[in-house]
Amino acid sequence: MSTPVSRHTHFYAGNGLDRVDQQRNDADWVAARLADPESLFLPIWRERSLVLPAAPTVLRLSRQELEETCPGGDWVLLGTQAGQAVFAVDVSAYDAPARLAHNGAVFEDLRRVGPRLPPEEAALLAQARALVYWRSRHRFCPACGAGVIPLRAGAMLSCSGCGSHHFPRTDPAVIMAVTSGERILLARSARFPPGLFSTLAGFVEPGESLEEAVAREVFEEVGVRVHDVVYHSSQPWPFPSSIMLGFTATATSQSITIDPSEIVEARWFDRADVAAPDQHGFALPGPTSIARRLIEDWWAA
Repeated sequence: MSTPVSRHTHFYAGNGLDRVDQQRNDADWVAARLADPESLFLPIWRERSLVLPAAPTVLRLSRQELEETCPGGDWVLLGTQAGQAVFAVDVSAYDAPARLAHNGAVFEDLRRVGPRLPPEEAALLAQARALVYWRSRHRFCPACGAGVIPLRAGAMLSCSGCGSHHFPRTDPAVIMAVTSGERILLARSARFPPGLFSTLAGFVEPGESLEEAVAREVFEEVGVRVHDVVYHSSQPWPFPSSIMLGFTATATSQSITIDPSEIVEARWFDRADVAAPDQHGFALPGPTSIARRLIEDWWAA
């Protein structure tokens, strides 16, 4: 059973599903869940999720509704909730998603609609989006190029040629609150909206520990050396398939030299700045991000 295990349960985590690991290998059990009229399906259309925008709320389709509108899409079992199976289904092959948008429902980008959803609903769509994305980009074996066959209710792919097995991919990325005394280091990426400053982040490279990745990324992006790298918490980030691994780190140097290919601007901010960003001409990351949690936890310490 998926349950919160820490006070740092972030947005896009904690959907409460039982991922039914043992039952996934039982083909008869899975077939019965697919045929069960009580089972529910979450359509994903080209990485967008079906929601009722007014509240907003996630729209779950019954098997009958799915068959009437978009039969035949690749599916994956997400898990069960109160004994009811929940599947994600890829409906990207349909050019006209409006046929699914009954009762005023629309396909929305999870980045846009997620923060307005109840946390458990956003977490459910995060799992669905990430798995459908993985399935859509792993139709052929990377080892030999043959087609793949879904097993374990869609959560594993087996090569029809060489027999190798492939599992859902999650890319680890470190994200860190770098501090020096009463100041925190924040930066702007070129892809950020104007005025937005956030913590530094970057992907973990092969052959390095998470702590080494923190130190390397900070030095590469802003030229600052750090020590005392301490784990904080993690957040699933299905855009498209990352896990954000949060850390704190203490700077041993303060001079900033940005890498212009990564960073537009970087500055040290004090607690008064962070307490009232609007008054000081900048913005912080949204409240559903681990970056915001790292900043707020530093500010409150």
